Amino acid sequence: MAHPEKPILVDTNAIIEAHRIKGWPALARNYHIETVEDCVTETQTGFQNRPPDQRIDAQALRSSLTAVHLVGDKERATLALKTPGVYLDIGEESLWAHALGRDEPWVLCGPDTASMLAGVRLGLHDRLVALESLFDDIGHKPRAPLKDAYTKKWLRKTLDKLVCEELFNST
Repeated sequence: MAHPEKPILVDTNAIIEAHRIKGWPALARNYHIETVEDCVTETQTGFQNRPPDQRIDAQALRSSLTAVHLVGDKERATLALKTPGVYLDIGEESLWAHALGRDEPWVLCGPDTASMLAGVRLGLHDRLVALESLFDDIGHKPRAPLKDAYTKKWLRKTLDKLVCEELFNST
């Protein structure tokens, strides 16, 4: 479970889904939401393929976030050395690279399987949180149902599978 004072690191997919169901304002009001520059950039790509009500205004997004972090090559290299064979898109890579350099507690909301595998390989899968859990913790009921990949059930099932595969492959 997320704690309102603990930073919530969000990836592009979580940002887009929260906007799609009109839940972003509730998250931004109740949590310290942070991301990386590459995720903000990704929210602006492919916008022409989204319905107008699902397009995200970059300036409004930035102002709703507690912080947007830049990530350098050194942080990316550290991540790459710790997660060989995990292929992340640039936003997820930057988000995990940033997360590894943090000293204080945080949780990460990002439903991509490769990103979750990175969390498992880093021994940080207990810091992964479903978007549904974030809404539940603040008592927010989204106007539309979340897609499966943003639910607690999907997160648990996928993490269990990844952890088991990692254990099997390490023996």
